[in-house]
Amino acid sequence: MTNTSRPMVRIHNSETDELIDREMTDAEFKEFEKEQMKEAEQETLRIKAAENKAALLTRLGLTEAELQTILG
Repeated sequence: MTNTSRPMVRIHNSETDELIDREMTDAEFKEFEKEQMKEAEQETLRIKAAENKAALLTRLGLTEAELQTILG
């Protein structure tokens, strides 16, 4: 069985101090999914950059500490 509930949104009415918790609307959920995809893509790019840097250091025969020393 699949859980089809959406993330919750909390609304705080500062005048009455009332808290309202509700599921995201279609538009909010679409934006949420878009942001999640963007964050996943950015994380993939960060990982790929770190892997490329590690591969370059290996090809050069350097450690991260040695690179930092060279760069000053």
